[in-house]
Amino acid sequence: MIKGVLIDIAGVVTAGNAIVPGAAKALDRLRSARLPLRFLTNTSRKPRDAVLLQLRDFDLKVRSEDVLTPAAAVAAHLRATGATAHFLIHPALSADFSEASQAADDKPADAVVIGDAADGFTYAALNACFRHLAHGAELLALAKNRSFRDADGELSLDMGGFVAALEFASGTKARIFGKPAPAFFEAALQSMNVAAKDAVMIGDDAEADVAGALRAGLAGGLLVRTGKYRDGDETSIDPPPTAVLADLAAAVDWILANRA
Repeated sequence: MIKGVLIDIAGVVTAGNAIVPGAAKALDRLRSARLPLRFLTNTSRKPRDAVLLQLRDFDLKVRSEDVLTPAAAVAAHLRATGATAHFLIHPALSADFSEASQAADDKPADAVVIGDAADGFTYAALNACFRHLAHGAELLALAKNRSFRDADGELSLDMGGFVAALEFASGTKARIFGKPAPAFFEAALQSMNVAAKDAVMIGDDAEADVAGALRAGLAGGLLVRTGKYRDGDETSIDPPPTAVLADLAAAVDWILANRA
């Protein structure tokens, strides 16, 4: 039985600075059916408060605890461990790490935190990360997505390639905090008190959203043909999607029809 729903934001609920047609009514239908939901986003160019503000600007009834971001997860990890960090992130994301301990310029960091730094991905910035890793720092990646749907409607290079470059150069493996890391899905499920076998994930990223959710034990992974979806994405992943649907509204139709 479906008792909870996890939903990606960019490309599923929102399209740039607009809301996907039918998304608001679809979310209302889930709430009317008394199905708890959480929004999981891998975005690392916006602080969590900005993500919340955007959703609320669309008149969506979203509580602070409804939105999970990898930046918040990494910040919590840094606070819990007391690790000093060297950051390669988007400037807008600094608010999420205001309480984290930043490594001094002349001392090795305990951890390197990498997000989507956009134009900040220069040789000098990446080499600084590499040198900290060479001295034993842990590599903490907000996500490892290959691409994202940019403002012009085309796909753009995401942070995954830069994470892979640092992994290759340093010989270390990044710890991923966003999707498809099982812990990211588990944290959302625990906040709803819903077991993985009783939950489904809706996303536009076949690899991170859908296959990641299914590998984490969720009962269903629903791939929508909006956002970054491209024809044939469903054939490139294992396990394959539970269903491929037009959009969020169609995904909610599927959930309500298959709830039992």
